[in-house]
Amino acid sequence: MNTAPAAPSASADEPRWLTDEEQRVWRSYIEAATLLEDHLDRQLQRDAGMPHVYYGLLVKLAEAPHRRLRMTELAMSAKITRSRLSHAVARLEKSGWVRREDCPSDKRGQFAVLTDEGLEVLRRHAPGHVNAVRQAVFDRLTPEQQKSLGEIMRIVAEGLQPSEAGADLPWLR
Repeated sequence: MNTAPAAPSASADEPRWLTDEEQRVWRSYIEAATLLEDHLDRQLQRDAGMPHVYYGLLVKLAEAPHRRLRMTELAMSAKITRSRLSHAVARLEKSGWVRREDCPSDKRGQFAVLTDEGLEVLRRHAPGHVNAVRQAVFDRLTPEQQKSLGEIMRIVAEGLQPSEAGADLPWLR
């Protein structure tokens, strides 16, 4: 059920412009999201020598059964294009943190596998990263605000991931 207030009506030819309050919320979100991603990226570059997206890939692999995922599943889980994933995995392979394995049931498919060295890098740098996340987000919000933020972001994410065939999603590109 959508309980949001109705936006000003627009004619068929005119967009539904944001209200002043919606514009304020939107710009606050964009500013915070940009600053947060930059903050986390700088922390991980400084402490672990990798960008935030690479750290996220290592986490996804560490949480997967046998520390391995098909490349297509990893792209879907990370919400990135297959091309960007392929480039990232190549860099992670050079570092010795991930290796690729062919899929025996599908000659075109590959797995990304977190190596023991990659798991150790994750273990070593997770405390600093979680501290950066906590300081940037959770320490600034009440428990109620945290719950609201989670609910809001879940609704937004679900709305941007249509399930119908032909949906234009990053991991399908």
